[in-house]
Amino acid sequence: MTERLTFIHAADLHLGAPFRGLRALSDAWATRLLTALSEAYDRVIEAALAREVDFVVMAGDIFDNARPSYGDYLHFFAGLRRLEEAGIPVYLITGNHDPYTSWQHDSFSLPSNAVMLPGDRPGFALYERDGRPLCIIGGRGYYNQTWPADECIAEGVTRRVAEEALVQRYPEVARAPFAVGVLHTGLNLDNLKAPVATSTLMNAGMDYWALGHIHLRYAYPSFEDPRLVFSGCIQGRDINETGERGIYHVTLAEGARNTIEPIPTASVVWQRMRVDVSDCANLPAVTDKIMRELFRENGKAHCEEMVSRISLVGSTHLHAMLERDDIRADLRKHLNDSYPAFFCDALLDATVEPRDKDALRREGLFPAVFLQVADAQRSNPDDEIAYLQEEFLAKGMQLPSACTRLVDELSAEAENLVLDLLSQGEDR
Repeated sequence: MTERLTFIHAADLHLGAPFRGLRALSDAWATRLLTALSEAYDRVIEAALAREVDFVVMAGDIFDNARPSYGDYLHFFAGLRRLEEAGIPVYLITGNHDPYTSWQHDSFSLPSNAVMLPGDRPGFALYERDGRPLCIIGGRGYYNQTWPADECIAEGVTRRVAEEALVQRYPEVARAPFAVGVLHTGLNLDNLKAPVATSTLMNAGMDYWALGHIHLRYAYPSFEDPRLVFSGCIQGRDINETGERGIYHVTLAEGARNTIEPIPTASVVWQRMRVDVSDCANLPAVTDKIMRELFRENGKAHCEEMVSRISLVGSTHLHAMLERDDIRADLRKHLNDSYPAFFCDALLDATVEPRDKDALRREGLFPAVFLQVADAQRSNPDDEIAYLQEEFLAKGMQLPSACTRLVDELSAEAENLVLDLLSQGEDR
């Protein structure tokens, strides 16, 4: 008989985390965001119960800090007990936000269905079905909030070592058809947080690695053949964690590739949006277009509510109005008052005044000279980056890496800004 195993892979719950970076937050939305993380955790539990999985894996950073509130502890344990009542085991490790040492006190005890793998050494467990060994689980959490640069967090987390460690208690352990590894690591995506070479994990004898720390969905070698997998965080906490967030429903089957099915858990999704208003004749048309885009993004994100930061783009005769803070503030208020499920925390103007740059070049006046210089600078991105680097260093600052990635976009914005200033001078 071909064996089959299903489980939930969750990571980076960050229970108790604050929401960060909102530019202008209403009292109602401040209250709403306080409940979003706990709701996302509840959805993790509900997904495991609804799908009747064999077990649940939580790959670190369950809490956002080493001293979570008593209420956060209670909420977390309540979810574990719901799984306990359904006979679903939970295997968890600690992360850099909630290291192993922070769990070592007498104010709580994990339910009987929950197994925390250690942080000071590799740890192993065996999942059995009907008395038969089905899956080896091996992993290691963070012991402290930092990981030594000269140590590999995956050292000793292999199927061979697991079988040797478990054989006295489970003589038939080697017959388990599956093995799952659990780590909180930067893999090769974050070289500062317990990095591990992909080859190290691929050669460890594990069928699937449930990884935590990277807040994005990622699968290696691919999503069609997922062996090393980050499920991402369960709820975005700021504008840098945009889009759908959630967990994976994992299926392992003998003789077949692993499959992972994403399950959304975030009730509030963050979005950065660029809305082209070049075809809008007036401000009401701008509002209508923004709302259409909000509904479209909301439908794709599979969420109840959405926090968005919106940049208005395009060439439009409304540019002079849209660059005014008071007009954008009125537009933003109208958007937020119209649909309580959407909150626009910032409405930014990146529109440009309609202008014929070719005509400006033919006139041969100062704008033509400026455009010629701008074209020459843009033809050599390395020189542009070097110039930016010198300007930042002169002010005692480090050049943000985003500037090097967005140099073309920044150059275009700077060009349009100068042309705006020149046209204002003509008007005066």
